[in-house]
Amino acid sequence: MILKNKLRITASILIGIVFIINIQAGIDFYLNPEKYTAAYELSGIPGEISVAGVGLLFIMWNVPYAFALWNPINYKISLVQAIIMQTLGLIGETVLLYRFSAYDFPHLANSIKRFIYFDSAGLILLLIAGFLIYRYKKEQRRVDSHAV
Repeated sequence: MILKNKLRITASILIGIVFIINIQAGIDFYLNPEKYTAAYELSGIPGEISVAGVGLLFIMWNVPYAFALWNPINYKISLVQAIIMQTLGLIGETVLLYRFSAYDFPHLANSIKRFIYFDSAGLILLLIAGFLIYRYKKEQRRVDSHAV
């Protein structure tokens, strides 16, 4: 029981770091879009609404992270979903970066690179949490099979 609690808490801390950073970014994009429009070469109300919309998407996309954070053992499917979402984001951002010349659009390239760095770090933390939960579940199955 102590091992289960330690693993759950450790995994939740790792997931929580990613969740908090993602939600913080979403809220900031949503409430303060004017801070980010220039980085995406957008301007005016349409640019602000576009950035705020992305912020709202950040918040929406974190629903599985919240369940995984709450209890990664009971909601392991949410952790798997979060890992898949983080991986897709990282791949997509990387592909986006190579769709234009970073030389011609240095601010845009730097903004995308920042997302790549954050999502890479987040993916590593989620994968570690996933590994901990996988090991716990595997050990639990072993213990349960010997108890029969």
